[in-house]
Amino acid sequence: MSVTQARIAVLGSANMDLVAYARVAPRRGETVTGESFRTVPGGKGANQAIAAARAGGAVAMIGAVGEDDFGARMRAALAEAGVGTDRLRTVPGPSGIAQITVDGAGHNAIVVVPGANGTVTKLTSDDEAAIGAAGALLLQLELPLEGVLAGARAARERGVRTVLTPAPARPLPGELLAAVDLLVPNEHEAAALSGESDPRAAATALLEAVPEVVVTLGEAGCLYAARGHEPLAVPALAADVVDTTAAGDTFVGALAVALGEGRAPADALGWATAASALSVERAGASSSMPHRAAIDARAAAGHPRA
Repeated sequence: MSVTQARIAVLGSANMDLVAYARVAPRRGETVTGESFRTVPGGKGANQAIAAARAGGAVAMIGAVGEDDFGARMRAALAEAGVGTDRLRTVPGPSGIAQITVDGAGHNAIVVVPGANGTVTKLTSDDEAAIGAAGALLLQLELPLEGVLAGARAARERGVRTVLTPAPARPLPGELLAAVDLLVPNEHEAAALSGESDPRAAATALLEAVPEVVVTLGEAGCLYAARGHEPLAVPALAADVVDTTAAGDTFVGALAVALGEGRAPADALGWATAASALSVERAGASSSMPHRAAIDARAAAGHPRA
């Protein structure tokens, strides 16, 4: 049976990730010796775009990079993954970067410097047309809030499903939440937005603002909630964790593709969970994101985490 290809627009950040690996992450005022260092194209927007493209979506990236080597490398990495870059503008100054430390357990700490991403405060008519041609718009919070709001408005006016990853966590204006169809926070972001520490209570509270919520829970999987339905818990799959960087972005990109293909929520969430399980088994952000065939195989194999 043929599957209709999901058409996805991503309005978000493009950063160069500067990743240091160390057995133990440094504490405040401490210096530690690292084991290795890599530069990897990243940023939550670019990550989600690459994840969705590798999962089989037709993806257009809207954002900005600088006139530096990092910008050229990020544009090339997106194009190589099959992401459309016509709406990725080049602006004077440096590209955005993320300074990432990954410890021996695969956990990370990140400092983001916006660079060119900070210039995306409004959309052009061509940007809006790219959103209108998509079935879903993926948004995050690494761009200025004005730009995120502009994207959400454009999607709502054109009947395009809007998926928001509320990271980095911050208070969200009612106008933005009113234009969101699906909110995908992790458990910490869900707690910050709702005031509820329990993920189920947080998801229920967030349904007052948005129609659907998926709370990602790391090793515990995810929790889906929709108005008028009982919450659905989806377990994580067993994985040999190397690096959790961008696991959430991999999940969102794959989920957007699955939903865009018309899959039911339970099926779509299970498939996206398989994608994120694969991503944590490899180092880096965009470099860890799996292709569709690998996701299909992992989803078919199952093996929920004990």
